[in-house]
Amino acid sequence: MAEQVNNKQIVFKDYVNGFPKESDMLLKTSNTISLKLPHGSNGVLVKNLYLSCDPYMRTRMSKTEHGYIDSFTPGSLIVGLGVAKVLDSGNSNFEKGDLVWGVTGWEEYSVINAPEALNKIQHTDVPLSYYTGILGMPGVTAYVGFYEICAPKKGEYVFVSAASGAVGQLVGQFAKLCGCYVVGSSGTQEKVDLLKNKLGFDAAFNYKKEQDLDAALKRYFPNGIDIYFENVGGEMLEAVLLNMRFNGRIAACGMISQYNDQGDGVSNLFHIVTKSVRMQGFLAYHYDHLYPKYFDMVLPLIKNGTINYIEDIAEGLESAPTALVGLFSGKNVGKQVVVLARE
Repeated sequence: MAEQVNNKQIVFKDYVNGFPKESDMLLKTSNTISLKLPHGSNGVLVKNLYLSCDPYMRTRMSKTEHGYIDSFTPGSLIVGLGVAKVLDSGNSNFEKGDLVWGVTGWEEYSVINAPEALNKIQHTDVPLSYYTGILGMPGVTAYVGFYEICAPKKGEYVFVSAASGAVGQLVGQFAKLCGCYVVGSSGTQEKVDLLKNKLGFDAAFNYKKEQDLDAALKRYFPNGIDIYFENVGGEMLEAVLLNMRFNGRIAACGMISQYNDQGDGVSNLFHIVTKSVRMQGFLAYHYDHLYPKYFDMVLPLIKNGTINYIEDIAEGLESAPTALVGLFSGKNVGKQVVVLARE
């Protein structure tokens, strides 16, 4: 008989209004799982190593139609992106011992019955956790939003909100590689210092300390903004629109300020018309075909130290709810990762 082991899980309790709380998720310790797939299975059994905490997961916690991803079901396992090791496989594309990244469960072991959601890890000479960040969805998000949508030119003025997060920290470094002037905003002095001293931003400011965001942007961008990488929305977007240059570009990656409370709408969108600004939203999974091109660009930059990537590591499955909730109050410094086991 196949070995049975305990399998801790994080279960979604019920739909959320406002800010999510740790109590919206439940650690379940009573599950067991077989370490051998049943005969004839086409699935893949994995041991989860790293779990990714991402802002989009908040939208899945509400009972609304988001148009691109289903809500979590109350009482069901939370799922997200992660890195895992294959323990057993009924699928010819994977074999025992393979390291993979893709969609998995918030649990110690998962049976993936849709193996097309997994990607085999080919490069193991970089930290495996990077496949939740710089080498995963956040990385290709930064790449697509900046290079494909914003089409930067040398010497342009670039502003990045939520600049120390999983995506923003990369956008700022990509901007510097293109010869742009780049400023980031963050919510603590620690993050501001990180942007300037570790990640190479030309300047950075703590938006929580600014009484007037329009005045702050005019201070850092006296000639205006060519490219805005949008992660925040709300008041920040309004201030940016006041400072965009003619023919500016805005990549709308996310609007974390509005995930928990819709609040008031942006009142000055007419600046898009008068300044001929192009603002485009995008979803990373529509650009999956660009992963090989992106990997070819970014892997050498990681290995030679040109690109830095900051991670905020939480230890153990039981820490996952706290780690996820912390995203929405800015507690994380860099990409938030939960470590279940190290390879």
